[in-house]
Amino acid sequence: MSKDLFSNIELAGHTLSNRMTMAPMTRNRAPDNIATAMMAEYYAQRAGAGLIITEGAQISEQAVGYPATPGIYTQAQLEGWKQVTDTVHAKGSRIFVQLWHCGRISHPDFHNGDLPVAPSAIKPAGDAFTYEGLKPFVTPRALETSEIPGIVDEYRHAAALAIEAGFDGVEIHAANGYLIDQFVRDGSNQRTDNYGGSLENRTRLLLEIVAAVGGEIGHDKVGVRISPANAFNDMSDSDPQATFNHVTAALSGLGLAYLHVVEVSMTGEADSDFDTGQLRERFDGIYIANGAYDQARAQEAIASSAADMVAFGVPFIANPDLPERFRLNAELNKADQATFYGGDEHGYTDYPPLEA
Repeated sequence: MSKDLFSNIELAGHTLSNRMTMAPMTRNRAPDNIATAMMAEYYAQRAGAGLIITEGAQISEQAVGYPATPGIYTQAQLEGWKQVTDTVHAKGSRIFVQLWHCGRISHPDFHNGDLPVAPSAIKPAGDAFTYEGLKPFVTPRALETSEIPGIVDEYRHAAALAIEAGFDGVEIHAANGYLIDQFVRDGSNQRTDNYGGSLENRTRLLLEIVAAVGGEIGHDKVGVRISPANAFNDMSDSDPQATFNHVTAALSGLGLAYLHVVEVSMTGEADSDFDTGQLRERFDGIYIANGAYDQARAQEAIASSAADMVAFGVPFIANPDLPERFRLNAELNKADQATFYGGDEHGYTDYPPLEA
């Protein structure tokens, strides 16, 4: 049977109606770090996707790095998310929450003056987005080895709350320069303990988190996102192909829900020196490709088995009914970048569907 974007696929014990994934996208519309009814409407509008992955949800207060982003570590946050999962399930889609720790990509303003934490005390270039506007990043505090098991347990606890909130699974955010990615890449990890140096050591935190979360909710409900070619948040690695081939091989065989690979930089450009096909070859489960795909490229990736599913970001912002538009080859709405982060319904839940 031929595969295309609109063929079914089994994931986390569910049959998805298509192979289109709504990618996780920070929208900064969660005052008090709690998901709202407006967020529930936003996700429900996009429930034509076979799978929705929510914006990042921080696993603790220490994990916060941006204003008005939701968490998944308190009872109130659980209740906020429950209205989201209920509305999405009522529309027939499946939804994972992305578990997030920003690490050094934060600012003392979010932590009562305390420094953000990181694998090593290396200040990233650039500015933090705070409630008072842009402020330069600071030099983070290197985590003590003794602190790391506590962070692993925060991921486990967040995953448990996610299932209680009605999510079908969780995505561990190990991409885009946030805490786990900071441990994986040697440009941000200069540790000399068991979490630094060798590939095995730099991958250790990710694998411990996967084991803890999988042990709590089942590995088949756990996805992992990586971004080997992305320099966003001042990230670098001396040998990204070797690093992420190792990461991918280590994740294979664990029975995970999927591996979600950001194949491009934040500007949408691929790294000609990086071969994502080597990751595809090394992972034995569902591979979700992400990287400025349009419908034609996505169809080709599925048909050729270069990917099992394709994640779409900005097109889903502007087109709540994106799968239907693709199915009908209909014109797409254009996204208003000025309303991506923060604000109200404008640029969030007011993009017109086809019938309008």
